[in-house]
Amino acid sequence: MNITVYLGANEGNDPALGRAVRELGRWIGESGYTLVYGGSKTGLMGDIAGSVLETGGEVIGVEPQFFMDAGFQYDGLTELIVTKDMAERKTKMIQLGDAFIAFPGGTGTLEEIAEVMSKVSLKQLDAPCILYNLNGYYDDLKALLRRMIEKELSSEERQQGIYFAENLQQIKEILEKCPHSSLRHSPQAAVASWGREWYNKGKRRVRIWESGFL
Repeated sequence: MNITVYLGANEGNDPALGRAVRELGRWIGESGYTLVYGGSKTGLMGDIAGSVLETGGEVIGVEPQFFMDAGFQYDGLTELIVTKDMAERKTKMIQLGDAFIAFPGGTGTLEEIAEVMSKVSLKQLDAPCILYNLNGYYDDLKALLRRMIEKELSSEERQQGIYFAENLQQIKEILEKCPHSSLRHSPQAAVASWGREWYNKGKRRVRIWESGFL
């Protein structure tokens, strides 16, 4: 299973964030899952990638070209996909994911998970969308979604598939009970679908993604 995780390129000022993100990364790797994330080496993004790799797990990074030009990419990923801009990066991360987790992050993280929530609500995406509500980080967003239902601007049905998890154990339980978080991205399918624009850069496989491909 490919798990797309959205999170910040900063560490934040709460040590609990670093501990929790490394725990999440270790679990992804030890479970045999593949991490899909934004591809950067800094902050919480770098922490989760490193934690997965340390277990021998696989990590797919998706980095826009202008971040590559600035040298933000994490060297040593299993695979690095380069997109032309942020919009293509978001599209590719959604296409690759079987499940989606928003770790505490900034406005970029919020934008990314909002698009996933919208697609889940519109039934355009059949995958669990989990907000990691560590120490109540997403309490206000949870209240806002409830407020939408109260004002009849949304509904329980439309918000099915959107979950709030207080800890890693709850994330595991959500994924276990979601039959739609299936293995849509087997290695065989990946080889068949990703057969162009590869080049090697050291020990890292780098792929340039073209709009409309895959």
